[in-house]
Amino acid sequence: MNKMVNGSLVAMTDEEIAIMNAESDSIKPDIARARRNALLAASDMMALADRITDEWRVYRQALRDLPAAEGFPDVAFPVAPS
Repeated sequence: MNKMVNGSLVAMTDEEIAIMNAESDSIKPDIARARRNALLAASDMMALADRITDEWRVYRQALRDLPAAEGFPDVAFPVAPS
């Protein structure tokens, strides 16, 4: 991996790569939660009492359960009903 230093590409050290990877791993849960929250917000209109179906209930519950899933944040997100 390379980084830009004074306009030139320079090879990163193993230590720099390890730090970058650790920082990336530390924000993965936040990114997954933000994605989950956006999907829940996008489906709010389907949760109205006169519109909600069992499929949408299951989907929204699966989104809410994601942070407790084994392997979180590296989990598969549920697919919205059509």
